Amino acid sequence: MSDNNYSRKRALDYHEFPKPGKLEIQATKPMANGRDLSLAYSPGVAEASMEIAKNPAAASRYTARGNLVAVVSNGSAVLGLGNIGALASKPVMEGKAVLFKKFANIDCFDIELDESDPEKLANIICAMEPSFGAINLEDIKAPDCFIVEQICREKMNIPVFHDDQHGTAIVVGAAATNALKVVGKSFEDIKIVSTGGGAAGIACLNMLLKLGIKRENVWLCDIEGLVYEGREAEMTPQKAAYAQGASPATLNDVIEGADLFLGLSGPGVLKPEMVAKMSDKPIIFALANPTPEIMPDEVRKVAPDAIIATGRSDFPNQVNNVLCFPFIFRGALDVGATEINDAMQLGCIEGIAALARATTSAEAAAAYKGEQLTFGEDYLIPKPFDPRLMGVVASAVAKAAMESGVATRPVEDLGAYKAKLDESVFRSALIMRPVFEAASKAHRKIVFAEGEDERVLRAAQAMIEETTDVPILIGRPDVIAHRAERAGLSIQPGRDFDIVNPERDERYRDYWGSYHKIMSRQGVTPDLAKAILRTNTTAIGAIMVHREEADSLICGTFGQYLWHLNYIQQILGTPNLHPVGALSLMILQDGPLLIADTHVHPTPTAAQIAETVIGAARHVRRFGVEPKISICSYSQFGNHGSDSGIRAREALAILDSAPRDFSYEGEMHVDAALDAEVRQRIFPDARFDGPANVLVFTNADAASAVRNTLKVKGGGLEVGPILMGMGNRAHIVTPSITARGLLNMSAIAGTPVAEYG
Repeated sequence: MSDNNYSRKRALDYHEFPKPGKLEIQATKPMANGRDLSLAYSPGVAEASMEIAKNPAAASRYTARGNLVAVVSNGSAVLGLGNIGALASKPVMEGKAVLFKKFANIDCFDIELDESDPEKLANIICAMEPSFGAINLEDIKAPDCFIVEQICREKMNIPVFHDDQHGTAIVVGAAATNALKVVGKSFEDIKIVSTGGGAAGIACLNMLLKLGIKRENVWLCDIEGLVYEGREAEMTPQKAAYAQGASPATLNDVIEGADLFLGLSGPGVLKPEMVAKMSDKPIIFALANPTPEIMPDEVRKVAPDAIIATGRSDFPNQVNNVLCFPFIFRGALDVGATEINDAMQLGCIEGIAALARATTSAEAAAAYKGEQLTFGEDYLIPKPFDPRLMGVVASAVAKAAMESGVATRPVEDLGAYKAKLDESVFRSALIMRPVFEAASKAHRKIVFAEGEDERVLRAAQAMIEETTDVPILIGRPDVIAHRAERAGLSIQPGRDFDIVNPERDERYRDYWGSYHKIMSRQGVTPDLAKAILRTNTTAIGAIMVHREEADSLICGTFGQYLWHLNYIQQILGTPNLHPVGALSLMILQDGPLLIADTHVHPTPTAAQIAETVIGAARHVRRFGVEPKISICSYSQFGNHGSDSGIRAREALAILDSAPRDFSYEGEMHVDAALDAEVRQRIFPDARFDGPANVLVFTNADAASAVRNTLKVKGGGLEVGPILMGMGNRAHIVTPSITARGLLNMSAIAGTPVAEYG
């Protein structure tokens, strides 16, 4: 079977199984009983309808309209497929709908209309205004698309956006903005030659004029050659606006000296000899799909210094509308915009372009492994899976909508709005906010034992950008510098962070001496102390904390947890500080759940279980959560004489021996801990209502199993493990941690113990 047949079968299977299509509708309110039904439909639904009848703006409060977009097409110009008709365009429109949901959490219905007359098509769309918060026009042929959009914009009081035109124009505008920065040119001074003249091509030229390109410096060609004054063949009013001169000419005739080629036409239109006629450092946007106007390798042969963008994902600088449309609609919907105007589109361009110039996110780097994501000739615009797009672009659009007067529901605090958008993408952002706020009041030095790890480098960059803490990295300086440069990070040793070089550091003698003094009566000789402090970065970091050269240590991005714990306990343990347990915060769809002890005590004693409960109660409050702790075991409220049940009951007695300012209960199964109705049936006299938010287990096997099941099968995002009992002087992460996870741990480490009791 050929690769093409395999790819075709895989694509068809994707659309057919396990159920046909790519969309389904899910209820957002409970429908479990008659009471729910009476609220969802008759008679309760009448209350919402009457409110909307009195005040149409209330529709955004009582219905899904304010977060609902229609993707509308008649299938007359489907990308790469042509006029395939409304029905055949449905898979494409479904795909657009799922992109709205994936990238911006916007609900979307795809609407395929079997109507070729542009005025009739526009009137049908206008009649749908009560159903939707915005309209995304898609794959309608030119010039019909211009007519449809104009009519809809004039008649409708919601945003209408033809993505093929304006989405492409926005991403091209962002790419051109940054390409000119790379080559050191300005919009006002460049000559542009464009091929195409369709909806996207005209929209791109219109946008480039708004960005500063002079009309007299634009040369438009199509299948008939240069668009000139008086030409009759293949002309439209939109093309005529860009007519140059009064006589026929070819692309080859007008390309000389051009600074920017913009192609939205067809394969092979631009020849290498034409590129050779362009200016120094030419910018080539060959955007025809799937085969561009010229392949990048052909450009490089004649212009090695060229900046190249295509519409393909297998080359750098893919001009992809998904960078724009989800987020411009997100911002427009959130402020109740009545249209998407020039100011909002320019705001979108500024946001996208600025994001590419910023440090690359760890999440984008993870999604595009092996690619160089550093601003420059091969990275002009962000990648679609950069999670920062939501906050940066949507907030820029919302701001522009408010400033230009088209927002009917302006947000009061743009900073808070952007933070909310970030929270919707970075699942840990909301629960971690109190921790970051507490950390912002401190100024602590955090030493990372595995300073050469790219995740650590990205976390260090984020620390510098988002906190007041100072990172210290243990590692070889040349390796750290090389990996930071490769990752596109701007941090520099000495300026942003300090380095401890295990191979050669002036403090080495002091460090091994300190370690030997601590361990001399535990069989550690001077030679062994020297060897350990030359090779063991966890020991080096712990010694730095011991010597008060750092406030906290983070280690564990590789290696076994207990191996790291051994050195932390040796060096930092005191009569008052000892490892109590490891606490993992799992961020789930329905809220946070904390699990302990996952790593420290394989089979904790009753006293250790009680210590873990007390420590967990202290730490859970760091996240703004009031603790409800369940001690979980095989036994349930005394129904079994197992060892785990006995230890759980003894731990409960220890806890009961003194006043506690938090809720706890045990011993019980996990279902009784999380389901109040189950607990009520089994044990009506339980000490707290509602679900537990902390589960403390009587052995590490159970705790670890629940933690990993929630991560792998439950979609849980972990913050931690948090090492309790060490006064926040050290934390051991696990090898699966992400750069975002390390940043979260640095915020936890960056808060003095006194801040949270």
